[in-house]
Amino acid sequence: MNRFRMILALALIYVVFAILLNSVGTVILQSIATFGVDKPEAAALERYKDFTIAFVSFLVASFLPILGYRRAMMLALVVVGAGCVAMPLFPSFLTTKILFACVGFGFALTKVAVYSSIGLLTEDKTAHSRLTNAIEGVFMLGVLSGNWLFSGFVDATDPGNPTWIRVYWALAALCALVFVLLTTARLDESAAHARGQNDSFADALSKMLRLFVRPLVYVFLASAFLYVLIEQSFSTWLPTFNNEVLKLPNAMSIQLASILAAMTAVGRIGAGFVLARIAWYRLLNACVVGMAALVLLALPMARDIAVQPGVGWFSAPIAAYVIPLMGLLMAPIYPVINSVALTALPKPMHAAMTGLIVVFSALGGTLGSYITAQVFLRFDGIHAFYFSLAPTTLLLLTLFLFKRETDRVPAGALLETPA
Repeated sequence: MNRFRMILALALIYVVFAILLNSVGTVILQSIATFGVDKPEAAALERYKDFTIAFVSFLVASFLPILGYRRAMMLALVVVGAGCVAMPLFPSFLTTKILFACVGFGFALTKVAVYSSIGLLTEDKTAHSRLTNAIEGVFMLGVLSGNWLFSGFVDATDPGNPTWIRVYWALAALCALVFVLLTTARLDESAAHARGQNDSFADALSKMLRLFVRPLVYVFLASAFLYVLIEQSFSTWLPTFNNEVLKLPNAMSIQLASILAAMTAVGRIGAGFVLARIAWYRLLNACVVGMAALVLLALPMARDIAVQPGVGWFSAPIAAYVIPLMGLLMAPIYPVINSVALTALPKPMHAAMTGLIVVFSALGGTLGSYITAQVFLRFDGIHAFYFSLAPTTLLLLTLFLFKRETDRVPAGALLETPA
């Protein structure tokens, strides 16, 4: 019963951060309308989130076993809950930037704590992969619900109306609910203290950097970086793409973007069953090739769309439904490569490795959003999404190298001192 309660807590805290992290696309669209900022300035929200994630993860990942994973998640909820309360009390673009910095801080703690806790709650690679995919699938369900939650607070007749900011009262209440659940859950963290519990900062940093220099690790981190770069390019800018390229109203643009999250959730939950029959490398290669094919198929459909008065779900352009299918193909990539990398390490090293995962994922997300914003501004949304073909091609290469290294390196070899 307690194990179920802890898994439920992990899933729900992921829902909280799924809503907040992936609201950045919606908030960019609404900030342009409400606060009068331009696209590059609005895109700075991604940097406030991701740079904070990277910085905090790099500094604290190796120390989280000392603080405790459960306590780290509770601290994250307190910080983010306070940021949510500040938004309706002091509505401004500055407060919005501070909120996303709080979200970045909280997610850095949460991601390391959740991934490390999965290792404590599972006994083998198969169970680890399935639970990772399930929790990442729940994350995407949170993204899906977040799009609808935010769109429900957007004024359909006046997109610039700041009424959408009231959504943060509901999110603060959700933070409080998950905090209470964590206070009643228990997690045996003794395995995480098996080694390194008295590390100094220099020792902990050295441990993390020693992981980084191994070929398997840096090839894996390159794969994670490229994947998140692609994912954030679409998830962050899809509401704006729907609004400006497909000529859809603000609220509907946000709602239709939720299809991307829904497809990703289905893909991640379903990946656990598919992986029982297909090798992970073959599956991921098929997904990456499919992503490129879908981009080449969908984007020509988005050209020369005219404004349609009274447009609805049944009269929206076909591209509005085809582009989000990317989520189904992107879905398995991130949790699978994370699981493969983490299960190559003993449990005491999961926090340090997860710290590196979060750092490089955050950097990939920031770079992807920034490049998309710049191309969007200088050309248009269609060219911005065509850009994804470049990192998609590179991802095929890094996955090949990652598979080669996983075949070469036996479990535990990453802990040896480099020659």
